[in-house]
Amino acid sequence: MASPARPVALITGASSGIGATFARHLAARGFDLILVARRTEKLQALASELPVHSDLVTADLATDDGVAKVVEVIHNCPHLELLVNNAGFGSLGRFWLADPASQEAMHRVHVLATVRLTHAALAAMTARNKGGVINVSSVAAFSINEGNVSYCATKAWMNSFTEGLALELRGAQSAVKVQALCPGFTITEFHDTLGVDRKGIPGFLWMTADFIVQTSLKGLDKGKVIVVPGWIYRTIVTFLRPLPYSIRRHLRRPFRDRRV
Repeated sequence: MASPARPVALITGASSGIGATFARHLAARGFDLILVARRTEKLQALASELPVHSDLVTADLATDDGVAKVVEVIHNCPHLELLVNNAGFGSLGRFWLADPASQEAMHRVHVLATVRLTHAALAAMTARNKGGVINVSSVAAFSINEGNVSYCATKAWMNSFTEGLALELRGAQSAVKVQALCPGFTITEFHDTLGVDRKGIPGFLWMTADFIVQTSLKGLDKGKVIVVPGWIYRTIVTFLRPLPYSIRRHLRRPFRDRRV
């Protein structure tokens, strides 16, 4: 059972990649964990290696039932101090050629699930004046790309949502922190699932999940709202942010011509 003396962190998309790495780092920080993902076997394997108590929740956040299940878990967790909205996925191909169900699922996971889970968590956190929420976004939030429209749009929404929450929390003089974590290319299953050949992307652009999570947690400790790991990506974002659409629309990614 979870120890009442230890804080609890809930991580979505915890079965692999950045989510699993968050679990390992937060366990090292003394958090008990609630691990959420669709793949039960992966969650069990992860939990078996962690030195803390871990509750496992199998849920698909692209469905209403899955979201409701995790919301209930949040409501029943009086010691929840950190929510990591990490669940997500990408797709390649022009929007009108893509499977509409997959596009809707992306918006459900990145946007609607983030809204519901964050609302449930902040209600209790703000009442206790303690806690934090990390929304795992992407450097894609600062760009527009052919074949990646929904991903870029939902991540841009996530940044805006997080900045708005930070403004409200500051206005309420709350100690609760929020962060939008915006990694670039990360060595996980994410791009493998997309079928992206890593050899087509310069090696210096790839970062490890450990580095991403370490940067995120250090940023959260300091109260940073937008965290972009790596000086290369911070430079890119600094360059992209002020550019008008007329220029940004000409900046394209190396796998832009992939079709569904």
